[in-house]
Amino acid sequence: MANPILEQIKAGAKIVDVRTTDEFRDGAYPGAVNIPVSDLRARLDEIPRDRTVILYCASGARSASAARMLSGVGYNNILNAGGLEDMPS
Repeated sequence: MANPILEQIKAGAKIVDVRTTDEFRDGAYPGAVNIPVSDLRARLDEIPRDRTVILYCASGARSASAARMLSGVGYNNILNAGGLEDMPS
C-alpha cells in the first residue's frame, strides 16, 4: 500500500518540522525546515500556499496544532505526518 506522505514528498511537498530549534538540531527528517510551532504565525511567508505542506513534530500533538492553525488562516493542502518516527524512510 502506498504511503501518502511519501507520495507527497516525492511530488515536491514542503516538509516543516514544528519542534523546537534544539530538537531539530538533534536530528530531523532530510529536507525539512524548522519552524517551531510557537513561531508559525510570524513565519507564514515561509510556508507555501501553492503546494502540499507536511508537518511533523515529536509525537504529532504540536503538528496537529500547527495544522489547525494553518487551516484556520486559509491553507488547504496540509498533512499532519505525526512524529518524526512516523515519517517515511
